[in-house]
Parts: sequence; C-alpha cells; structure tokens
Amino acid sequence: MIKRFKEFLREVRTEIKKAVFPGREELIGSTWVVIISTLIVAVFLGIVDFILTKFVKFLLR
Repeated sequence: MIKRFKEFLREVRTEIKKAVFPGREELIGSTWVVIISTLIVAVFLGIVDFILTKFVKFLLR
C-alpha cells in the first residue's frame, strides 16, 4: 500500500513538471474574462427572476 502511494506521488511530480502554467498577464486577462462573464450571467438571471416573479404574482391574483 505504501509502495503504491509513493509511486503515485512520483507520477504526480512527473506530471506537474510537464504542466505549463500561465504567465502573470495571461492570468490577469483570464481573471477579467471570468469576472465579466459572471457579472453578465448574474444580471441576466436577475432580470429573468424579476420578470418571472412579476408574471407569477400576476397569475396568482
């Protein structure tokens, strides 16, 4: 069991060395894309929620 775990850690280390991590500028750009996308989806869902709430209240009258 311990031997398999050590082998797993060795393989993880090997795979991590192959990984290419983004630079600072790419990371900042990607972060902005995520933030803006999240805000757009939040506003859209807020508008849909507002409209559906008004519609359901209208139907229940």
